[in-house]
Amino acid sequence: MLNDDRLARRAKTLSPRMPAPHFPSEFGAETIFFDSGFAAPQLLPDLTAFARLALTDHREEVLQYASGRGQPHLRQWLAAWMNQDGCALTADHILITNGAKQGIDLACRLLLDEGDAIVVTAPTYFTAIPIFRGFGIEFIEIGQDADGLDVAALEATLDRRAAEGRSPPKLIYNVPEFHNPTGATMSAARRAALIALAEARSIAIVEDSPYRRVRFEGADQPLLKALDRSGTVFHLGTFSKLVAPGLRIGWVAAEPALIARMVQLKSEGGTSPLIQRIICDFAHSPDFSVHIERVQAAYRERRDRIMAAVARDLPAARIALPEGGYYVWLTLPSHVDGDLLAAKAAEAGVHLIAGSRFFAGAGGDAPRHHIRLSFSYTTPDQIDDGVRRLGDCYRAIAGR
Repeated sequence: MLNDDRLARRAKTLSPRMPAPHFPSEFGAETIFFDSGFAAPQLLPDLTAFARLALTDHREEVLQYASGRGQPHLRQWLAAWMNQDGCALTADHILITNGAKQGIDLACRLLLDEGDAIVVTAPTYFTAIPIFRGFGIEFIEIGQDADGLDVAALEATLDRRAAEGRSPPKLIYNVPEFHNPTGATMSAARRAALIALAEARSIAIVEDSPYRRVRFEGADQPLLKALDRSGTVFHLGTFSKLVAPGLRIGWVAAEPALIARMVQLKSEGGTSPLIQRIICDFAHSPDFSVHIERVQAAYRERRDRIMAAVARDLPAARIALPEGGYYVWLTLPSHVDGDLLAAKAAEAGVHLIAGSRFFAGAGGDAPRHHIRLSFSYTTPDQIDDGVRRLGDCYRAIAGR
């Protein structure tokens, strides 16, 4: 076996141990899953007819190598879909990826060198943190509130870095819609301010938007990409949250010259043409709009159930009402350790993620009085049971 001194710097910091069990199938039926954003099994669409059509009428297309950019029919449909939200895109602006996280990785490959800085919210999407960290970057954490990323605080931080002679960040990463983990949606005013600031400072924005169509109430806010007039924004989308995570189909929307470079940075030989054809035919069918309505209704019911359960069983926790998405963010009394609560909950068969894991640069100083609960996978009755168990765990440790 190779010694650690033969490993790359990015690998030396990684754990040599296999991850702990994670998928529901690895646990008993009594376990409640509030941790990762699995789709509700009841909402997974029946794609059998579309798969059969792909493997018969389109066999020569879907069983050959794929274009690195992605299949033209899906790229054209995605450009038109985003144009309904105010963008001005063509198929040449779209790159098909193996999920949105490959889009994050490709944006990093395109933009980042070791030692560069990036901006993330505090807290931020915890799965993106190790992707960024693998590029040897410096995190600049900026707070947020109910209106999203605090653009004024970001501007002040950039001014302070400039006065100190430090380089500006290469990119700003944000989840503006139903933010993961907080559930907040960035206001239209904040979005316009962020675009203006990024354009003035020549900083790229990576807009991660997996939940946009999973809206339960309220008005859509403009996509950052729709406000982009200078090619500043890399928009990341995915079918994982709206259709099914196992499809592993996402996309990047950016300027064609940047997409051309990102295609050359892909190393997997092209995203599955079979799955692209299935998704595209599904999206063109009447079933697609019906599916979106089912998703919105089911997750709205789960959102409402978890809000009521937290109010009943965890009344000391502060929680904001998300207008869509998969998650609620609980702020506990400052003396209650969310990491300890997550561990005790796991012993009681309730899996959740401690809030400290969503802070990128704080290390051991990360705030520990938050937890994130996902309501997407559990049924309404399981939500009631899980939050009741969680409340019992909370009361067992809160008085210590």
